[in-house]
Amino acid sequence: MSYLESLDSWILQIFAIVLFVATINLLVRFVARQFIARAKKTNNVWDDAFAQSVFRPIRLGIWILGLSLAAQIAISHTNTQDRLYELITQLREAGVIVVIAWFLLLLVKNFQNALIEKRVKENAEVDKDTYEAISKLLRISIFVTGGLVLLQTFGFSITGALAFGGVGGIAIGFAAKDLLANIFGGLMIHLDRPFSVGHWIRSPDRDIEGFVESIGWRQTKIRSFRKNIFFVPNGLFMNIIVENPTMMTHRKIREIIGIRYDDFNKMPEIVSDVRNMLDQHKDIDSDQTIIANFTAFNDSSVDFLVTAYTKTLGWPEYNKIKQDVLFKIGQLIEKNNAEVAFPTTKVYMTND
Repeated sequence: MSYLESLDSWILQIFAIVLFVATINLLVRFVARQFIARAKKTNNVWDDAFAQSVFRPIRLGIWILGLSLAAQIAISHTNTQDRLYELITQLREAGVIVVIAWFLLLLVKNFQNALIEKRVKENAEVDKDTYEAISKLLRISIFVTGGLVLLQTFGFSITGALAFGGVGGIAIGFAAKDLLANIFGGLMIHLDRPFSVGHWIRSPDRDIEGFVESIGWRQTKIRSFRKNIFFVPNGLFMNIIVENPTMMTHRKIREIIGIRYDDFNKMPEIVSDVRNMLDQHKDIDSDQTIIANFTAFNDSSVDFLVTAYTKTLGWPEYNKIKQDVLFKIGQLIEKNNAEVAFPTTKVYMTND
């Protein structure tokens, strides 16, 4: 009878602990809903990120502590108390480490989203690739650190693991130097930001030109103007010149136009009219260099150089502006009773 009373006693204790833990979890869940609802009403994005990160790990931690206590009560009535007590203690410590690591991983991810949201609200430039790269580095660090602490919790020597990792790292480095070069290349792209997703890039060193669709840790995906895809290893960008036309401030118009030698005396009026036209053109930036000057005596023409910079960066708009400028130049040449030259040959014959 006393054994049954003892059995009933520790079963009731376990039941009470489980009930208490379930009640506390419900209370935490209610508080979390209220806190998150209040946080969303504020203009501060950081409290939202913290609220979305902290409550789920807390609830898991409560269950881990409660169940470990219940397990210790249960094994107190077995004949293997010492061994099981040690195992339960290790599992509880490991659970706490997992809870902390989970909280930090969620916090990093939610803070990343909050930072992007804040920059969008401020109408500031948002470089999502850089934020994602830094977030990945932090999460990898948390994951590796948490794994090492777990090994230490279960009695494994971290010193040995680190020493093995150092030797193994050297061997892996020799075996996978190209892979590591690509990873470091991707890191440099995210940190230096020579280009971002959506940018038009090209390289005079390699036959690479197109729009960047994604930047991974190992390779960058570029869609060319022929609509096919280049997968470029990131390590390559550390050794080649990359031009980023997307980051240009203006597009340049540069043309050499020739008129007939018979119209040479009209050249001063023509270049003067062209210069005035470019100065007054609404789509030409007059603050940039504008050139309209006689430059050369050619085989069949006398040539003048026209240089100007458009305000637009769009390729279709640029071509429309260039077309309009060229039409106006042609009209000014005709206005001065001159003609555009074309290749001609004059043959002089003597009486002999």
